[in-house]
Amino acid sequence: MPAQVIVLNGGSSSGKSGIARCLQTVLPGPWLALGTDTLVEALPPALRTAGDAAGDGIGFADDGEVSVGPAFRAVEAAWIGGVAAMARAGARIVVDEVFLGGAHSQRRWQRALGGLPVLWVGVRCEAAVAAGREIARGDRTAGMAAAQADLVHRGVTYDLEVDTTRTEAMECARTIAARVG
Repeated sequence: MPAQVIVLNGGSSSGKSGIARCLQTVLPGPWLALGTDTLVEALPPALRTAGDAAGDGIGFADDGEVSVGPAFRAVEAAWIGGVAAMARAGARIVVDEVFLGGAHSQRRWQRALGGLPVLWVGVRCEAAVAAGREIARGDRTAGMAAAQADLVHRGVTYDLEVDTTRTEAMECARTIAARVG
């Protein structure tokens, strides 16, 4: 059965968003690209904090570490359920995610997407390359890319992995599209 949902998991600045945009170009029919950045941008400012403590929301420390509180987890659970509901209603979705909790994060998505055909894709990038992209972008907390490069993949199982260290987003998207079915 062809995938209804493609979940791209990788650290910050690993190339997931670029791959998602390319997938929208190479896959037949409309695919929505939704990601953790969309969720964070939709949060009220009171749930987005700089510094070590997230409080109730999500916090971004100066060293790139991300911490989350109970209000963020509640909103995130609603977000995941909403994405799954959209897929069940017939939307084809590319999810651009960062599994900060590794396998635990994947299990939350697996429960929500249960019964749907999902293609799980690991998006890897060497920490030094991702850190260089992070600096070039200028809109990320320094250190986040290096901190997440391996962390987000711990214990996660994939149907396919791509590595953007030396491979362009379009080539990765074509590799993924070939597996969609």
